[in-house]
Amino acid sequence: MKRFFVRLFAVIGVLATLILLVGFVFALVGAAAKPRLPKELLIEVDFEQPVIAQKPDDPFAAAMMGNSMDLRDVVEGLERAADDQRVQLLVARLGAAPMAMATAQELRDAILAFRARGKKAIAWAETFGETGPGNTSYYLATAFDEIHLQPSGDVGLTGLVMESPFLAGTLEKLGVEPRMGQRYEYKNAMNTFTEKAFTPAHAEAMEAIVDSWYEQLVQGIATGRGKSPEEVRALIDGGPYLGVEAVDAGLVDALSYRDAVYDRAEELAEGEPVRRTLARYLAVAGRPHAKGARIALVYGVGSVVRGKSGFDPLSGSASMGSDTVAKALRQAIDDEKVKAILFRVDSPGGSYVASDTIWHETVRAREAGKPVVVSMGDVAGSGGYFVAMAADKIVAQPGTITGSIGVLGGKLLTRELWAKLGVTWDEVHRGTKATMWSGLSDYEPEQWARYEAGLDRVYLDFTTKAAEGRGKTQEEIHAIAKGRIWSGADALRLGLVDELGGMTTALRLAREAAGLAPDAAVELKLYPEPRTPFQAVMEQLRGEQATTSPVLVGLLETLRPVIRLAARLGLTGQDAGELTTPLPEPLS
Repeated sequence: MKRFFVRLFAVIGVLATLILLVGFVFALVGAAAKPRLPKELLIEVDFEQPVIAQKPDDPFAAAMMGNSMDLRDVVEGLERAADDQRVQLLVARLGAAPMAMATAQELRDAILAFRARGKKAIAWAETFGETGPGNTSYYLATAFDEIHLQPSGDVGLTGLVMESPFLAGTLEKLGVEPRMGQRYEYKNAMNTFTEKAFTPAHAEAMEAIVDSWYEQLVQGIATGRGKSPEEVRALIDGGPYLGVEAVDAGLVDALSYRDAVYDRAEELAEGEPVRRTLARYLAVAGRPHAKGARIALVYGVGSVVRGKSGFDPLSGSASMGSDTVAKALRQAIDDEKVKAILFRVDSPGGSYVASDTIWHETVRAREAGKPVVVSMGDVAGSGGYFVAMAADKIVAQPGTITGSIGVLGGKLLTRELWAKLGVTWDEVHRGTKATMWSGLSDYEPEQWARYEAGLDRVYLDFTTKAAEGRGKTQEEIHAIAKGRIWSGADALRLGLVDELGGMTTALRLAREAAGLAPDAAVELKLYPEPRTPFQAVMEQLRGEQATTSPVLVGLLETLRPVIRLAARLGLTGQDAGELTTPLPEPLS
């Protein structure tokens, strides 16, 4: 055994040495031959690839994400290109890839800013929905100067639908009985288990979200295509459209295959620009906010959990670990160079305790004289709103899902299910509340009273802190809380957020909060610092982070839709947490 370990460590040592030598050689080569950009550039970006909130720095997790693009990379790449005289125009491929409304709006803002600098942008698609919807992809396309569609393609502009599954009937057949409580009637995540259709409050909240998104879709298309909102509504009701019909309706400019699109781009260009992908361009040109007064960038992405942030390869989703995010905020507080903190939140919520841990660090940052500006992504609901509500300023896109100030909890009683399977249980216990958490025993009256008191305590704490953070009375917060979700546009009207926009808007507000000039150069520094692939591997070898075998990548990718549905229905065995927002599927 001793000889085996000696040989094992010898092999590891040799491999480590080889890795270091190879890295050293590449570093020398890179230093000796720095890549340069051509004098004339055409930037390409493929929005058929998923755009995600934050790409993990774990190489195994990154492999699971495939060709996904980091939203920050896209936005900052377009910002850098807009100010680069070498860049003449942008050509983007779109299609029918699902995309959340807020993500589409952040990308639209970046493209419109690119065009505002006098540069052309062309969108092309093989189809905007092949026998399916393409609403958000087309919505994004209307931010471009021209839209080209392959002759065989369609425009699946048909309107929005939000669907939710209900398991009450299934649970009845299985012999599973839910015992749940919520604060209050709009906290509808539990309805998945207790109802067979929308409750009136649930339907009211969902209708309001769809109404808000629909108007945003209509207004964006109307502005982009030079039409009235009434014309766009009529076009939506008349969809979907064949390619020729889309041209006649003024929805697209031309029917063109890819080669014809690039011929058109060359007509608009001056000279002969060289094509570069946006990712390759940004890697060489560098990020736009690399020097100046330091503003810390902290990400809070995914379900809020206690412990470290991570990535679940089964569902393809991230988690916002309170240890990781709180530590990042403390690092920013302790860094004397940091003038303000930009906190990017994209989370449906989760653990109340973990949310409170992160909230406390945002309060400490403000007390230390470090202004905090929150930029909300696709969702910042329940625990996602909890971690944001103490900020100096909160920015959301019109299509962001936020609010959900409320709490829920309970358990599923499974004794009858086990009996149907022929499994019987027996138990012994000590303490009158020992069975309180067991799915085999219903709540005793005293147990349920204590559980209800816990829900009341969390709701009171949530609404009290929200009132303090937003400068409102508790009564005012309660009127718009009760667990209800809101669109970012409605949240602005209600005073839950301060301004509409994305990270660019939040960065402007961070400058203002730090007392900097609106156009002051800033260094947007990420906390914690990204790990190198070598560091990530070493952490996994030390057992500091769960590993994902690359062999499983293909299998997990196949199973991911099933796992996501199971997670949405609460069937994965992981506690979603008391502060959780139920989410619709991404729009398409």
